[in-house]
Amino acid sequence: MITGLKREQTGFSMIEVLITMVLICIGVLGMMALQGRTIQYTQDAVQRNVAAGLAIELVEMMRARPEGLPGTSGFLKGANADFPAKPDKCTPLPDDTEDQLGCWAAKAAQVLPGDSELMKSEYHVCRSKTRGNCTNDGDAIEIRIAWRVRAGECEVQGGDATVCSYTLRTQL
Repeated sequence: MITGLKREQTGFSMIEVLITMVLICIGVLGMMALQGRTIQYTQDAVQRNVAAGLAIELVEMMRARPEGLPGTSGFLKGANADFPAKPDKCTPLPDDTEDQLGCWAAKAAQVLPGDSELMKSEYHVCRSKTRGNCTNDGDAIEIRIAWRVRAGECEVQGGDATVCSYTLRTQL
């Protein structure tokens, strides 16, 4: 029988401690990366929610008109057209449809990131038969709202990756 140098192991070796520290650091870095993405996704969700609220608000302004929405309504704005100027008072909401649209546009500019050029080129309020095609002869009302983000934060196919948009199509 061999009897010999048998020692009981006590404690951790330095290598085990270092491996544990590396694994903990990798886990903490992963959690920080997830937290960063969570903040980005939360901001995107908030902006999309604001855009949806603005679109619904404009639809309700249109529905509140007793005469409906004639083809030459002051609510309609084509792409690359300017919004009407904001009137002096927006509270209470003015009776004129162009003034109402001006108040709405001023609110949109205040709550979503962007500039006047973005509002001119990317926003539209029109009649359409098909999505994205403003022919002003369809039954549906299409409202498109856009806002600026950092490059790569908005997944756009074939477009500007720094502009996110929300489109609402409805019938009055």
